Amino acid sequence: MKTKIYAFIAMVLVFCSVAVSAKKVHTLGDSTMAPYNESATVTRGWGMYFGQFLTNGWTSVNYAKGGRDSYGGYHELWQTAKKNVEAGDYVIITFGHNDEKNSGMDGYALKAYYESIGDATAAAAVDLRGTVPSTTYKQWIGKIVDEVIALGATPVICSPVCRSYFEGSTIRRNGRHDLGDNYKILTENGPQQGPKLAADDHTMDYAYHSEQLAKEKGVAFIDMTNATKTLYESYGTEAKCQAALFDGEGATHFNTTGALLVARECARLMKNQGIMVDNIVLPTDLSVSPATGDFGEAYKGQTLQKEFTINGFGLSPEEGKVTVSATDGIQLSLNKTDWNTSLAVDYTSATLIKTFYAQVVLSKDGTFEGTITVKQGSKTIEIPVSATAIVLEGGADVNVYWRLEKNDEYTLDGPAVVVPQTFTAMYVQRYANPNANTVWPEWTGYDASRKMQRNLLTGDAWPDGEIDDNPDRYIQWGVKPTEGMELKIDLISLFASGCGGNGMCCHVYYSVDNFETRTAIFEMKKMPANKPQYIESKPVLTVKEGQELLVRVYPWYDGAATGKTICLSDLTIHGVAVDAASTGIHNVNTVNEKPTAVFTVDGCRLPAVRRGLNIVRMSDGTVKKIMY
Repeated sequence: MKTKIYAFIAMVLVFCSVAVSAKKVHTLGDSTMAPYNESATVTRGWGMYFGQFLTNGWTSVNYAKGGRDSYGGYHELWQTAKKNVEAGDYVIITFGHNDEKNSGMDGYALKAYYESIGDATAAAAVDLRGTVPSTTYKQWIGKIVDEVIALGATPVICSPVCRSYFEGSTIRRNGRHDLGDNYKILTENGPQQGPKLAADDHTMDYAYHSEQLAKEKGVAFIDMTNATKTLYESYGTEAKCQAALFDGEGATHFNTTGALLVARECARLMKNQGIMVDNIVLPTDLSVSPATGDFGEAYKGQTLQKEFTINGFGLSPEEGKVTVSATDGIQLSLNKTDWNTSLAVDYTSATLIKTFYAQVVLSKDGTFEGTITVKQGSKTIEIPVSATAIVLEGGADVNVYWRLEKNDEYTLDGPAVVVPQTFTAMYVQRYANPNANTVWPEWTGYDASRKMQRNLLTGDAWPDGEIDDNPDRYIQWGVKPTEGMELKIDLISLFASGCGGNGMCCHVYYSVDNFETRTAIFEMKKMPANKPQYIESKPVLTVKEGQELLVRVYPWYDGAATGKTICLSDLTIHGVAVDAASTGIHNVNTVNEKPTAVFTVDGCRLPAVRRGLNIVRMSDGTVKKIMY
């Protein structure tokens, strides 16, 4: 009897443990959902804001990445996310935009066809993204759903948000992810144009097939396609819709307002369908996101900026003003140009969605603390602000530099291991000045004769319709610590430019986990040709023993083109090497005792201490790292 009681108690404790720990909503999707660096771009993904509508301790973890189709969603994003998914969690899944890449054909099947007929050139040029709505699209999302359920979590399938493709005052068919008017079929004789389908024929409709999959699997479905169609059309015209909701770079990616409203709509629809009813909140008055202003760590002397969004729904009175003020040391702005200690924001129609920015200068060591206050009528919201200034002290200086003027060779100063430059679906066309009219930033002192590495994609032809980076096309460099050490990175910088036209676009990221996760440091679309852009990031970043810091440039072009190159130069990675065991690196002048043995960082015996980093054994048996 006691055994049964103990077993019952253990079972109850397990369920209680699950109930306590199940506090996450994981989001998997493409660029419309993905996180963006607020200082690098105005583009926002709706997954960035979904957590704002969660309560009772629930949080949202956003794994979405630009350029991913359902295949990449399963093979890349889900493989990362599922390590963190626990029983009781929710997983929101939305794909479709990049599944259309091959006009409704499967990218891997298309490549296999060209390989089967011996056309290596065509096979190499295939964009591997793209699925068939009724088959491989459902297959990959279905695999995610099955594995989510197996983990004891709850999947929620969302159909893809619309593109703002208007025909008159309505979103046209392809904007709703139905390719029925223009698609291709892969036959035994190669790609063939498919016949135009009737309006009620959903064969090539990704949104429709996502709903059918949800029904087949018996899981929740949120119709974000029709929800965003209604939202977009409420603005009356394409111009008004894009001005209000989009980032100014086309019909796909949101600004802050668009991303916030779409996230709120998803939360509303989930709540209406009885999903997470007690854990979703839809504010009907004034709120601010994020609710706290944690700027994190940065180096002393740096200026930090953070974005906040004021949200007001059903405000009273229906017209009025919201004021924002800050304590000493914090400056505020609506445009990142004019900074003040207070702001005033007007609103009408009882609704306000407005972004403002806060700026802190870390002039002193230690932690900075302050407060931002937002007021509307009798409503007051206080946002605590904090930031910590740190100083890099001790250790050995490390600097890796790729000039990229005539080859991909580098110089390394300090104890580190370089990850050489590599190319994926890219190659070096040549080393040359981008153009005789090249204009460098004045502060560099460079002139138009300075050469850069000019790079092309494999096959030389930039495909049409690319609006984001291709996960299978990039240029990479990196650095890693030597054995027994860590790298404290404080600078990543380079120059990038387009040549041959003003349509070159690129993202630059870094990662320390082989790009399971990544941090954006630069985004630019339609780069002005022959005008190198200086890209600089000053992260507070530790690369631990066994990790690699990888830096990648992902280029694409705005429209079909040939011969257009992305030009790169002067990549620098700087930091300090420290002992992984926190015992420090000693300067040779501070070690009074003569070592009994000296080794290189790779373990080779040396006759004596030499220039650079040395591993030494002292007479008492201790091991030290000595920089000479």
